Amino acid sequence: MTIKDLKPALVFGIFDRITQVPRPSKKEGKIRKFLLDFAAEHGIFAKTDAIGNVVMTKPATAGKEGAPTVILQAHMDMVCESNDKSFDFENNAIKTIVDGDWLHADGTTLGADNGIGMAAALAVLVDDTLVHGPVECLFTVDEETGLTGANNLGDGMISGQMLLNLDSEDDAEIFVGCAGGVDTTCLFHYDRSMAPTDFHYFKFDISKGLGGHSGGDIHLGRANANKLLARFLWAMGKKYELSLCEIDGGNLRNAIPRAAHAIFGVHTSRKEDVVAAFNQYVADVKDEYEGIEPTIELTIESVERPDFCVDSTTAYHLISALYCAPHGVVSMSRDLEGLVETSTNLASVKMQPDNGILVTTSQRSSVESRKWDIAHQVEAVFELAGATVSHGDGYPGWKPNMNSTIMHLASDAYEELYGVKPAIKAIHAGLECGLFKEKLPHLDMVSFGPTLQNVHSPSERMFIPAVERFWGQLTRTLEKIADLKA
Repeated sequence: MTIKDLKPALVFGIFDRITQVPRPSKKEGKIRKFLLDFAAEHGIFAKTDAIGNVVMTKPATAGKEGAPTVILQAHMDMVCESNDKSFDFENNAIKTIVDGDWLHADGTTLGADNGIGMAAALAVLVDDTLVHGPVECLFTVDEETGLTGANNLGDGMISGQMLLNLDSEDDAEIFVGCAGGVDTTCLFHYDRSMAPTDFHYFKFDISKGLGGHSGGDIHLGRANANKLLARFLWAMGKKYELSLCEIDGGNLRNAIPRAAHAIFGVHTSRKEDVVAAFNQYVADVKDEYEGIEPTIELTIESVERPDFCVDSTTAYHLISALYCAPHGVVSMSRDLEGLVETSTNLASVKMQPDNGILVTTSQRSSVESRKWDIAHQVEAVFELAGATVSHGDGYPGWKPNMNSTIMHLASDAYEELYGVKPAIKAIHAGLECGLFKEKLPHLDMVSFGPTLQNVHSPSERMFIPAVERFWGQLTRTLEKIADLKA
């Protein structure tokens, strides 16, 4: 069986087309062209704004012209993570695999976040059997790395009164709130020094961690490869003179880092001591993460002496800061049971071409003051270590409205169709809804979607039966809105 055999056929057929179009964050030109070509192909009115967002509109079903205008919203870009570092996300199509009730990709992220939301919205535009009021479909750019499209939405692009965000990842759940967030970056400057000739050099590599979404998966206790890397380097540096020659870990601010590596050296007389310590460290990590990280691998191998190393003072400060910097859940919500309130992700460590080392972190919280509190804690740690620290503009949270009309309609639609009352929740991940609400306070919004697992990692997969329920809930909710008066 292939994706072309799945139902609902219209939704999966469009999703299949989307997987063939490269769409990394900040490089949405090809998927934007696909959307505009799709609109032209089906005679749908479409417009774009200066930042690259696309809006398509569909008139109401006859007799439903007086209903509120509904906005269906999804983002164009996808997180690009692959087990094969040579995979070219800017030019290659995603290869999909049907595995029982699950759909996943062949060693890469699937892009169901948020390709399935795009597919469902486009399906609404072309399915003439549906009953609905006026519909606007908004497709935003660069959600994953900055919420850039939502933050710079052009004036007059949307006019609806209700918004259905199609970017959630749990069947039978409706989301009515989300965390706000801010990125904190920390830049170290270092001097190059000659790598000592009487040292033995190792490459320490961490790979095949589960990683995952730094909002939706942060509470699962998965390993952070950057933290594991720094922990061992710090321990070796306390025992022996250590030269750090190379360090790299993680990629995206909103993904828990699942891989990292470092090249370091110790005096040749300490070679066997390091190997013994490493073997013990591997045993400790395996024990600590038993049942949580079944595939993670830690390896060490000897390498040739590099041309240079990072000066010892900067190396010590960097490793110490990475080791002690906070990561993970900071506090849980007192309002919604099981909801993470505040967290921070030590996302990536990258050596720059101009003798810099950039550390990227991301903080989230449903409480604005606590978002900034944890961001400032990260700032304090790295400033003490001598880094230059800066914060991004951040984005607002979305406060739940338990009297929301659209929330009740979407909940009733699911219960009528499937006999289950969906859970009403807030999500620790960031959604574009907070920015839409900030710009257009009148909007009544909810977010829902099919079950996705392990998003932002090559293990991402989508539960096929949930897609049919998602489609049913979406179309039935549109029917219910069509019975309202604007």
